[in-house]
Amino acid sequence: MPHGRRSESNSDRPPSRHDTEVRGEPLTRLTSLPWLDADLDRLSVDGLRRRRREITPLLNGWCEVEGQRLLNFASNDYLNLAHHPQVVEAARQAASEAGAGSGASALVTGRTPWHVRLENALAEFEGQETAILFPTGYAANVGTIAALCGEQDVVYCDRLNHASLIDGCRLSGAAFRVYRHDDLIGLRSALERGTGFRRRWIITDGVFSMDGDVAPLPALCDLAEHFNAQVLVDEAHGTGIFGTNGRGVAEHQGVEHRVAVRVGTLSKAIGSLGGFVAGPQVLIDWLWNSARTQIFSTALPPSCCAAACAALEIIRSDPARAARLHDHATRLREALSDSGLHLPHGVAGPIVPVILDDPERAVRIAAQLEARGFLVAAIRPPTVPRGTSRLRITISAGHEAADIERLAAAVIEEVRKP
Repeated sequence: MPHGRRSESNSDRPPSRHDTEVRGEPLTRLTSLPWLDADLDRLSVDGLRRRRREITPLLNGWCEVEGQRLLNFASNDYLNLAHHPQVVEAARQAASEAGAGSGASALVTGRTPWHVRLENALAEFEGQETAILFPTGYAANVGTIAALCGEQDVVYCDRLNHASLIDGCRLSGAAFRVYRHDDLIGLRSALERGTGFRRRWIITDGVFSMDGDVAPLPALCDLAEHFNAQVLVDEAHGTGIFGTNGRGVAEHQGVEHRVAVRVGTLSKAIGSLGGFVAGPQVLIDWLWNSARTQIFSTALPPSCCAAACAALEIIRSDPARAARLHDHATRLREALSDSGLHLPHGVAGPIVPVILDDPERAVRIAAQLEARGFLVAAIRPPTVPRGTSRLRITISAGHEAADIERLAAAVIEEVRKP
C-alpha cells in the first residue's frame, strides 16, 4: 500500500486518543453529544442548572470557596469530627502503614485488619453481632435492598426517602408502592390491598435528609407487625446524633428490636467515608454473599476505616458534642419559626430547611447569604419535589452560638426582602 494511504477498513475507524493529541484537538470536541447543549439550556431557563465549584474545608465549621472564607452551613459533618486531631492522626497512621487504597474488593483481597477492626467497632456500637462495610452509604442502601427484595416481593417506600433507597427499591425488581409518613392511613390501606406477595418491606429514612423530620418508626413497626411485613431504616442522618448511645432514630424511639434492618453511613456524623449494615450474623452473611454493590466494589481505604474507628470512640466518650449540636439546631429553628419563615412540620436535629418554593429565588438568596459570609445550600428539583425549593441549612457541633445567631438574622433578612 502506498505511503500515506489507509485501507478502507481503517478509513472508517473513529479517531483514537493518539489521533487527537497529534492534531492538537480536544477529544471531547470530536465525540460531543450535540443535543446536550439544548438540554443544559433548558435547565438554565428553569433555574435548575448546577455548576461545579472548588471548596477548601477549614476547621470548626469554616470553609473557603473561590477565595472567600465562609461559615459552612452546608456540610453533613454534624459532630465536627472530620478534622478532629485523633481522627486525622488515625487516618494518617493507617495510610502510612497500609497505603492509600485497599487494592481490591473486600471479597477478594481488600478486607484488611483495619476493616475488621471497624466491623467489630460498629457491631459493638450498634449492639449487634457483626457488621458489613460498603464503599458509600448509597451503595449500602442499594446493595442491601436489592439483596433482600426480589420480584416476588413488594416494597412500600416513603415518597421523601433518599434517592439511594428509591433506587434500591426499583433495582430490586419488587413491586413498588409509595406512601407518605404523614398519611399512615394510606399506608395501612396499601398494606391491606397488598396480598399475594412473598414478602413485604416498609423502607424509610430515619431522618429525612431534605425536610429534617424523623420517621414515625413505632407506628411503622406496628403496621409491619400487623401485616407481617419487615422494616428497613436508613439511619444516615441519625447515627451519632439521636439515641442515648448515638445509634439513631430507632434507638431514640425505642424500636431497635422491632426493626429488621438498619443501614448506616460513616460519611456524616462519623466524619469519614462509607456505609454499613450491623445486624445478626445470618443477615451479614447473606449480604456478604449477595449485595452486589459490596461484592463488586473496591473496599474502603484502610485510612477511612481507621478514621471511623477513632470517631466512634469520640462519640462514645464525648456525648456533649451531640448535645451542643442539638442546642444549636433548636436555637436556629426557633428563631426562624418565630420570624414566620416556612419550615416543614416536625423538623428535628441538625437539618433545618427553609421552604422558598421558587428555585431561582432559592439560588439568589443562597448567593446573598454567601456574600454575607455563609455557605448555605440551595436545593431544587429533582432533589426535592417541584414547588418546594429551599435553603437547606445544616448545623455542626463546631459552630459557636454566635454563629447561629448571625446566620438566623441574615436568613430572616434575606428571605423577607421583596
